[in-house]
Amino acid sequence: MNSKTWMRITAVALFAALAIPVQLAAQERQDKKEVHHYKLIDIGTLGGPNSFFATLFSREINSHGVAVAEAETTIPDPYSPNCLQGPDCLVNHGIAWKNGVQIDLGALPDGNNSSFPFWVNDQGTAVGLSENGVIDPLTGNPEVIAVLWKDGKILDLGTLGGNASLANAINSQGQVAGIALNTIPDSEDNGLLAGGFPIFPFAVATQLRAVLWHDGVIQDLGTLGTGNDAAAIFENQRGQVAGVSYTNTIPNVTTGIPTIDPFFWENGKMVDIGTLGGTVGTPFWMNNRGQVVGYSNVAGDQISHAFLWDKKKGLKDLGTLPGGMGAGANWINDDGEIVGGSESSSGFHAFLWKDGVMTDLGILAGDCSSQAFSINSQDQIVGDSSPDCIQDGSAVLFEKDHPPIDLNTLVSPGSDLAITLATDINDRGEITAFGVLSNGDGHAVLLIPCDENHPGIEGCDYALVDMSAAPPAPRTVPSGEQHPSRSWRTNRYRFPVRGTVPAN
Repeated sequence: MNSKTWMRITAVALFAALAIPVQLAAQERQDKKEVHHYKLIDIGTLGGPNSFFATLFSREINSHGVAVAEAETTIPDPYSPNCLQGPDCLVNHGIAWKNGVQIDLGALPDGNNSSFPFWVNDQGTAVGLSENGVIDPLTGNPEVIAVLWKDGKILDLGTLGGNASLANAINSQGQVAGIALNTIPDSEDNGLLAGGFPIFPFAVATQLRAVLWHDGVIQDLGTLGTGNDAAAIFENQRGQVAGVSYTNTIPNVTTGIPTIDPFFWENGKMVDIGTLGGTVGTPFWMNNRGQVVGYSNVAGDQISHAFLWDKKKGLKDLGTLPGGMGAGANWINDDGEIVGGSESSSGFHAFLWKDGVMTDLGILAGDCSSQAFSINSQDQIVGDSSPDCIQDGSAVLFEKDHPPIDLNTLVSPGSDLAITLATDINDRGEITAFGVLSNGDGHAVLLIPCDENHPGIEGCDYALVDMSAAPPAPRTVPSGEQHPSRSWRTNRYRFPVRGTVPAN
């Protein structure tokens, strides 16, 4: 036996010996169902009362902990009452949180207009929209333009000749998916609906098209069938795109809008994902394997089901929890695990769909409903649990073999913020959420786990919480008015229980 072989065997044996106590400790922790505390970071505002995450169709935090949000200033919106956000009608700017510092991303052309980031890639480049200081002569609304923020600069991405555009997502190669108007008049003044809400903040007068920007070049991806309008919403690391498109121009009796289908685009070809029998389908996430999830109406447009689509197996109805009639899928990770919300015999509950089985994730004790919004590669799931089935009540963490955990109970006491909704979680376990102050103002917040991946963080309580014992009492938070969702993008999909999809 030579020395190199001996060294390798010795190293393997040493690693195995060291792994035994680690495995035992991990098993002991699992048996005790221990979880970490979190440090709450208030991203703050730009002087105004509120800040927001986009939440709908967005990536708010990247794998390195860089987060993007929108924050209100104290400046009255010069376009009132046609404000990008309401009801405060203040100028809003995109902000980034990086290495403990809040950065004002600014707006076009000189920072005196509103802007909003929707996505940040792993290089820290963000995309979204900004007002440009011009009034659209066709609608009388402020013009909004797709923008990219990189290296402290804001770049106007342009349009297809029309008066508006919007950037939804950017991958690590710098390819940007979004929407741009052309110059052809369009009868659909809302442009396009997705998830029951206008996908564009203001009414439009010309066709709204799905586009890709790359290296300064814009590409029209087309539409499905004879539809006039389409929107590119997601783009993964492989350059695949998912979005929605009208398939024709004839309004349906049940919805008041033309048929709208989700699509998958790759290498110049747009594929119709289709629906589960109804006239409305919307994607809510796409993973890096090209799998798409969302919700689709079934025949009659009175009920929606969650769906999964991929190129090999096509469209699959994920069904509902036992006793339920409707469901929607909000997220899929790269392992194909899906989370969302479903009706059940005991109410509307968050679910995990894995290996063909939909599992009820439950609700907080005494609550009425719950929903799951995001899942990372570690199978950590975040969402909310509501006391009245309408308002967001408490942000929750769903972990393996644990009942839902109120994230407020895992944050050190003393904060004036009640965490009402957790929207995104990255693979480091860092969470984006909404917090409500005692006066009713809402702030975008980050929750940083006090764990081995985040050592030495000031204010972190590194003691584990044993959830197998009686759960900790809810954190006492000053009572205040429930903070409303004020952004057209923060109206995250809520399943319309046995109701019709909103018409335009």
